[in-house]
Amino acid sequence: MRVRVILSAVLAAGVLGLTGSAAFADGYKTCTKLDKASWKPASDAEAKAKAAGYEVRRTKVEGSCYEVYGVKEGKLYELFYSPEDLSLKHTIAK
Repeated sequence: MRVRVILSAVLAAGVLGLTGSAAFADGYKTCTKLDKASWKPASDAEAKAKAAGYEVRRTKVEGSCYEVYGVKEGKLYELFYSPEDLSLKHTIAK
């Protein structure tokens, strides 16, 4: 019986640890409050990244941001652009 209680506690702690760290996995998710119908095209965010010297690998929507994955000087970056005005809101070096 005691082994079950200990095992349950260990499993619960592991599950809580995984869900807690997942919330901080990427970071930036809030860039605009505009409705998606008003957003500028994602290709414009890619063009801004290219103009800044990044080789664009992939683009996706993360929360209310365009998240552009790019390589510059051999290092991978995540660039978060506002779809409202295409301003760069946050950068994460990987």
